[in-house]
Amino acid sequence: MECLKRYRYLDDKYGNKCAILRNFQESFFAMNRMVSFPWTSVEKHLECNKSSDLISEILKCTCFHSLCQKFPPSVQFRRMFLTELIRRLEAAGSDPLDELYDALAEVVGTEDTTQCYKSYLLPSGDAVSLLENVALISVGTTGLVTWEAALYLAEWALDHQEIFTNRTVLELGSGLGLTGITVCRYCRPSRYIFSDCHPGVLQRLRTNIKLNGLMEETPSLVSVEELDWMAVTEEQIKQIEADVIIAADVVYDPDVVPSLMKLLSNLLRCSAPQVIICSAVRKQETYGGFKQQLGTLI
Repeated sequence: MECLKRYRYLDDKYGNKCAILRNFQESFFAMNRMVSFPWTSVEKHLECNKSSDLISEILKCTCFHSLCQKFPPSVQFRRMFLTELIRRLEAAGSDPLDELYDALAEVVGTEDTTQCYKSYLLPSGDAVSLLENVALISVGTTGLVTWEAALYLAEWALDHQEIFTNRTVLELGSGLGLTGITVCRYCRPSRYIFSDCHPGVLQRLRTNIKLNGLMEETPSLVSVEELDWMAVTEEQIKQIEADVIIAADVVYDPDVVPSLMKLLSNLLRCSAPQVIICSAVRKQETYGGFKQQLGTLI
């Protein structure tokens, strides 16, 4: 009886089973850092219930989920994840789970690759799956991985769909396409222009757009443009005629800010678009300098 009371208390404090499973699933498919998983909640549940049922359910919504079979996270990540599950299960003295050890044995025998899939679960329950590089920097660019600001901007767009509905949207520095694919799927723009300047990024961007079915569903809606901020012409800017301009994590390097400011100035002069920029603040000095220059455009 005492354990049951404590279990109910822990449900309130650490989240119920559905919340735990949802958190594990989101973190697993996005390949979040291991420390970000709700391990404390799992430990507390295992303290009151030595059954391995919760671990089995975690496996079903992660490694054994159909999304993992189609778009698997990296081999190394899955290996680390399964090892951590085993460690927590054994530390709690819970019932052994053969399927957990079998899953680890299968991954251990799989060769690591330089590419993997990350899937970002949206509030609707749908997922945007992207082919990404395992390394943060590849072929001289950071554009082959998705950065956190893109996810925040995608979630913001879902809460402000009216800004994009029936409008032409230009995305600067689209990277692997998370924000743009989300907007195209759920916000009903009349036209969406993905853009970047790195050849490898543009190639991967096209792959991810096809991977998520946009080319088949709405081929006239989507275009992918090579846009070099330093070399873009006024004619190119006029042809875009954007109603909305968005960008995520494009001001991490102070060296790119002047060219971005020049581009935005030209875009604002040719039309009157809404401009939405989402940034992670890594260095306050860089971010502050960007905001200061941005103020000159207003």
